[in-house]
Amino acid sequence: MKKNVIVGQSGGPTAVINASLYGVVYEALNREDSFGTVYGMINGIEGFLNGKLMDMKPLDKSGELELIKTTPGSYLGSCRYKLPENLEDAVYPLLFQKFSDYKIGYFFYIGGNDSMDTVSKLSRYAQKTGSDIRFIGVPKTIDNDLILTDHTPGFPSAAKYVASTVREIVTDASVYDNKKSVTIVEIMGRHAGWLTAASALARKYKGDNPLFIYLPETNFSQEAFLKQIEKALRTTSNLVVCISEGIHDEHGKFVCEFANDVGVDNFGHKMLTGSGKYLENLVKERLGVKVRSIELNVCQRCSSSMLSGTDLKEAVASGAYGVKCALEGESGKMIALKRAAEDPYTVDYTTEDVTLICNQEKTVPTDWITKDGCDVTEAFIRYAQPLIQGEVSVPKENGLPRFAYRR
Repeated sequence: MKKNVIVGQSGGPTAVINASLYGVVYEALNREDSFGTVYGMINGIEGFLNGKLMDMKPLDKSGELELIKTTPGSYLGSCRYKLPENLEDAVYPLLFQKFSDYKIGYFFYIGGNDSMDTVSKLSRYAQKTGSDIRFIGVPKTIDNDLILTDHTPGFPSAAKYVASTVREIVTDASVYDNKKSVTIVEIMGRHAGWLTAASALARKYKGDNPLFIYLPETNFSQEAFLKQIEKALRTTSNLVVCISEGIHDEHGKFVCEFANDVGVDNFGHKMLTGSGKYLENLVKERLGVKVRSIELNVCQRCSSSMLSGTDLKEAVASGAYGVKCALEGESGKMIALKRAAEDPYTVDYTTEDVTLICNQEKTVPTDWITKDGCDVTEAFIRYAQPLIQGEVSVPKENGLPRFAYRR
């Protein structure tokens, strides 16, 4: 008897998380000889616990599935539900009873670090209880902080958005030359500065803005920052600076915490915002120059207008490869991308033990950051440049992007 498939999405969305969903669903539906019904979890594992799921096949017949591929956000909805550390918790037999009720044999979860933690716990419980359900994690995160993979689907499109937007900001900031000004751009990145580092791609020539880039991989000194800004303003009238939201001092205190108290989410992560505004006020008070701060915020992850063709292709392929691996008997794995060649750029798809990946963070290598801690090296540029290549034509309707909507 053919077993059914279930797929879900979790954590913060990306511009291509739905492309990975498309990859899983399309591949599974085209293997009707191997799989039964293909279900989608509504709002991830939390929604599934509440009996919220849908049959994905009608989307293929209606043409909606193809539209999902270039739709940002999470088509199935997301959650930030943390499964208990104790595998003896009552939620596990409840989940596996529901898997049994729906005759699930294959489970795919698209997400970042916390989502891979879910895949790890479910696969370990399955192994412990003798369940033959196969659990596969499909990676996504704009933070690019999953280990054992060259990069993570979602990061290239977000990097392209950041680089393009920062280039626009730089162009806008340069129109007046009679007054010194500082523009501070705050970019997502808690402990890993990959996305902020991508702002370096905005430069058109050596010495172009953004002149300074500060990542959370190094300690941030407010006094050193002010001295660097003051010195740069002697030769650069309109200064653009990019910072990660997670920059912190030598004691580990986030810069945004100097301005206000921050809350935490369900996973205990501090909710960071306001580093740019704090530094704006600091520069204004100490240096007395015109200064503004810009927080790119969720636009980094929800923009479909600057999709990377490379990213879209790899996101679809990652989902499809996950189905292939599950069918071949793999479980407790995450799909990983391995850079096979630089010129021309190519990647291979493989699997890695998801338990080794979850709850770890890949940060920007220290030798990709300049010794003064306020820029990235050419090594990062060589790494990131191929990832943002390729254009995607998003379907339009009345002059606006046409997206898939779950009704």
